[in-house]
Amino acid sequence: MSVDRLLLIIEDDAAFARTLGRSFERRGYTVLLAESLDQAAEFLKQHSPGYAVVDLKLNGNTSGLACVQMLHKHDPEMLIVVLTGFASITTAVEAIKLGACQYLAKPSNTDDIEAAFGHVAGVADVELTSRSTSIKTLEWERIHEVLVETGFNISETARRLGMHRRTLARKLEKQRIK
Repeated sequence: MSVDRLLLIIEDDAAFARTLGRSFERRGYTVLLAESLDQAAEFLKQHSPGYAVVDLKLNGNTSGLACVQMLHKHDPEMLIVVLTGFASITTAVEAIKLGACQYLAKPSNTDDIEAAFGHVAGVADVELTSRSTSIKTLEWERIHEVLVETGFNISETARRLGMHRRTLARKLEKQRIK
């Protein structure tokens, strides 16, 4: 199978994955759908996709960052876009360090993702803001930093942050980007 237009989508939301897959198929891609790190690893034994879309948080609190690392190790030239409903600077930096070419917050559509595949090089003339970071943003980024450290284990994250697990769960649910 040609890697030119072969796309691997690693997403645990089956309906979203199917919709995204069909949209990419209409654009001429051959699409493989995986729901987990293990399933993606099985696909890589037989296929060499040139593109991948990875959800940051998979079922069972599995981090999509592990998928990014595996995909990049398999093929450093693969263009990997990370999608997340839990965007943070910490996870964005880690995703790029591990080999992703772009990091997009949900909701993102096929146009956004395809543009991200084409926008691999950085842009030096991005407008810088003079607005300082709010306390809520700093709290949110710290929560995500600890979530990444604990492999998205909510109980351990709450313990490390010194808060009740239910309080953390409520904060995460409030901030979720749908």
